[in-house]
Amino acid sequence: MLVVGLTGGIATGKSSVSNLLKAKGIPLIDADVLARQVVAPGTTGLRKIVAFFGKEILLPDGSLDRKKLGSIIFNDEAKRRKLNSIVHPAVRRAMLWAVVNNWLSGRRFCVLDVPLLIESGLWRFYGKIVVVFCSPEVQLERLMKRDNSSAEDASARLNSQLPITDKILYADHVVDNSGSPEDLEGHVNELVRVLKRDSGWSWRLSWLFPPYGVLSALLTLVWRAAFHKSLEKRKNS
Repeated sequence: MLVVGLTGGIATGKSSVSNLLKAKGIPLIDADVLARQVVAPGTTGLRKIVAFFGKEILLPDGSLDRKKLGSIIFNDEAKRRKLNSIVHPAVRRAMLWAVVNNWLSGRRFCVLDVPLLIESGLWRFYGKIVVVFCSPEVQLERLMKRDNSSAEDASARLNSQLPITDKILYADHVVDNSGSPEDLEGHVNELVRVLKRDSGWSWRLSWLFPPYGVLSALLTLVWRAAFHKSLEKRKNS
């Protein structure tokens, strides 16, 4: 099964692409949704967070008070690292199980929506990388309109993230979202067609003969490692 990583930048329209893919029946795994699920009431993740931060980070209904927790870790790097050490592994395990479930269901490919796919280094573990792109100028304009923010505030927020022009260096496929919603739907239709082509016929073989799938995954990791070295050389030259 082809595992596809979907990412983008703030205000590039990644969520719009995700929604269009889901509407077309494409199996989509949302890392943000999983991040909320792994800290829901009754989960091991929430128990670990409470054990470290205390019960004051809970709402009256027993759920996580995200705003209060955010204020605690905002200026405390050590506590932020501790929270990440609890949440990130749980999310990754949930993502893995979601991929396995799609493979067991005989899917030819699935898409994982991961906002920080490039920054986290997780891009190395995907068969294909899709980046949702729009020009930095359009990105700034959309962010200002969406958040009703000034150009200065929106620019500061964009500058705190990896530029979208850097992210597309990692992309196997780029979805251009600089135009209208109708244009975007056309680009997503083309993406689905290309992903079906990329998955080819071998997905059936990996499903029927799992060792083939394991070998394919290992070859992908080797290729991604070589690609990363080549990319670093280009960026440093």
